[in-house]
Amino acid sequence: MDVVRVMESLAEQGVTVLFKADAERMRDGTKPWTFVASGAPFHEDLLVRTDALSVEACLDVCLPPLREFGLTIPE
Repeated sequence: MDVVRVMESLAEQGVTVLFKADAERMRDGTKPWTFVASGAPFHEDLLVRTDALSVEACLDVCLPPLREFGLTIPE
């Protein structure tokens, strides 16, 4: 999966997307990656967020609920 393409697609639909790699958590081996999606398609303060061991694991958790919100996400 092309992560940049996914992020661009979400941004084009009004979603703000953040991927973060935390150096301290990476050293500790505890879920160093964070994915957060928020913005216009969501109501009020609703957001989709997870911490995971890899970028791919973040997407595995977060893309299904984003699709349920009706967003179009490339494979």
